Amino acid sequence: MKVVGKLWLETLGAYQYVLTFLFMGPFFSLLLLFLLFTSFWSVPVLYFVWFFLDWDTPNQGGRQFEWIKKFFMWKYARDYFPIKMVKTAELPPDRNYVVGAHPHGIMAFGTFINFCANVDGFFKKFPGIRASLAGQAILFYLPVSRDYFMANGLCSVSRWSLDYFLSKAQRGQAVVIIVGGAHESLYAIPGRHCLVLRNRKGFVRLALRHGASLVPMYSFGENDIFHFKFFDTNSWQHLCQLTFKKIMGFSPCIFWGRGLFSANSWGLLPLARPITTVVGHPIPVPQRLDPTKEEVDHYHTLYMEALEQLFEDHKESCGVPASTRLTFI
Repeated sequence: MKVVGKLWLETLGAYQYVLTFLFMGPFFSLLLLFLLFTSFWSVPVLYFVWFFLDWDTPNQGGRQFEWIKKFFMWKYARDYFPIKMVKTAELPPDRNYVVGAHPHGIMAFGTFINFCANVDGFFKKFPGIRASLAGQAILFYLPVSRDYFMANGLCSVSRWSLDYFLSKAQRGQAVVIIVGGAHESLYAIPGRHCLVLRNRKGFVRLALRHGASLVPMYSFGENDIFHFKFFDTNSWQHLCQLTFKKIMGFSPCIFWGRGLFSANSWGLLPLARPITTVVGHPIPVPQRLDPTKEEVDHYHTLYMEALEQLFEDHKESCGVPASTRLTFI
């Protein structure tokens, strides 16, 4: 049995991530707007001047701080589920990498904790590799939260940003891309393993342009930490979700976890289910400044096959029934 104090710290660690993910951006947007009409109007004015002067930073490597990445609550957030990483092969630091992270889930807990919280995840298992997680552009349009996410190591998923990382003279750079993006959160059904990947090829073109090896990665359990309401792909609700995503850049979905004080009530606290992130073998990719469609399709197929094999090799050890298959859409 866990000590009660540690259990509460783990609960608060996971909960603070949920609150930050969902509400930090809107909260500070409204707060700064409110302060404009008070005697503290100079605070938002100065911040917005800084905001626009700093506009390109997410596309130029971001601005991370180790002391924030080592924030003590991240360790408790990791232990709440718990989250762990499994290494299946070495990633030599004499080359660059494009790491494909799957699945997105609701909040990408496994990927964030392993790459943005320096708590003995990726950085300990792969010394010499400098990894940065690429996030949606909308995260960097929201005041204050943009600075917080950058401080934890996020950069923009724009082509400009990714090219910046992989063009550095020093080798050993790795960009981590949640390939399925916000669209994949619409398929975060507990017990299901459905990836939006079949027509996602931009990350392969990126790897070819820079000669960076492709690395498949799968987080078992990511879809199991929230209950989820799935709408059939032919329903009007699903159409509304897709339309909202096209306009706002993220997909609204209905999900719920457990209550903060009771496991028998509903709330926003995720369920304590193990998340195991398995990093696969790197796939060597030649450098092609202008890759052809055939080259992109070839390495995209190799990647999908490697990811499917990674899933098959580790699913049973991660609690997934042997009959379960990985589905690509």
